[in-house]
Amino acid sequence: MRQSQQRLVPADELLCHQTPETFATISHADISWTEKLWGSLFARDGSLQVDVGIGKYHNRNVIDMFAGISRGKEQLTVRASRQLDLDPERVGVGPLDYEVLEPLKKVRFTLRENHMLPIRFDLTVTGVLPPFLESKDAQREPHGFRIQSDLLRYHQSSTVSGRIWIDGEMIEVRDEEWFGFRDHSWGVRMDVGEPAPDVFKPQRLDGDFILTWSPMYLQRPDGTSYEIHHYLQWVDGEATYFSGFENHPDGRQVRLLGVADELKYDPVNRRLLGGKMTFDCGWGKTRTIEIEAASDTGFHLGTGLYFGFKGQRHGQWHGASHLDGERYADMSDLATVREAHQLRDCVIRVREGDAVGYGIFESMIIGEHERYGLTRATSFL
Repeated sequence: MRQSQQRLVPADELLCHQTPETFATISHADISWTEKLWGSLFARDGSLQVDVGIGKYHNRNVIDMFAGISRGKEQLTVRASRQLDLDPERVGVGPLDYEVLEPLKKVRFTLRENHMLPIRFDLTVTGVLPPFLESKDAQREPHGFRIQSDLLRYHQSSTVSGRIWIDGEMIEVRDEEWFGFRDHSWGVRMDVGEPAPDVFKPQRLDGDFILTWSPMYLQRPDGTSYEIHHYLQWVDGEATYFSGFENHPDGRQVRLLGVADELKYDPVNRRLLGGKMTFDCGWGKTRTIEIEAASDTGFHLGTGLYFGFKGQRHGQWHGASHLDGERYADMSDLATVREAHQLRDCVIRVREGDAVGYGIFESMIIGEHERYGLTRATSFL
């Protein structure tokens, strides 16, 4: 008798099994299990940015994607989802495809012409440093005992080449003019699907919450380079998760122990304006990175379904095939940003001493934070 949960796929020909299951099965039954690809790719002058993501929700039988462009305050986003088991080997959804050209070095994102929005692109992302693992994100829910996050991620600093089309206009993308970061994560993830209706769920907006995540690539005058990366989640006065490293071209990682910041946020829409981050290196040593927002460009991830968007959520079933999207003229508008949320891939310029470079800074500042001049009355997700 054939076991219904078992199915052979082409990956089963490879010598890389780690459990006594086929590659059509994962060992974890949680419906929040996700494998996700992400990229944020930008012109170094801050004029244009492409954000892209693919999420595979094995236990939901769904794979979805978003692909979008931020140009100043304008943002365009295409989204799609499909039934996973109709084509389990394709790493793509709707008009978007992903290809590994050289493992751990070079990948390609291709958004084909679609009827939703006049955007498409063909972009090759080439690592200038090795990919680096972040500390495993393992957290239990603040009220209760369920594991809400059990996730591993790596990211990579990269240059970008290819072409982008917007409204019929073709834009050349050159490695020497563009930079970006990509990541790949897998495990149990927060905010996948709608919360179960019969399970206690605390209201995030009732507390004080900070999320900051940033890879920063810096180059010294002699041409040598390195990366500073951190990820902080802070809830009601306590850090619930921190990952921080100084990453080197030879693959070496030096752990950072914590971070204090002197950042500034727009008091209306809570966009990052700039400031400083000081990292604890241990044994009384610190290092400080100066940060400035490159421009108004910065992709708001809500339209990619982070924390939900217009009734849609990551991993949600929309049928065998689904495609939608929208175009916003001004993402700094308060009504718009409240709809698309404040989590944003902000393009930043960074400096440490005589080393300079670029980064992506994601931030979400919920609740009241006196040191930022932010009140609870103006808080939003």
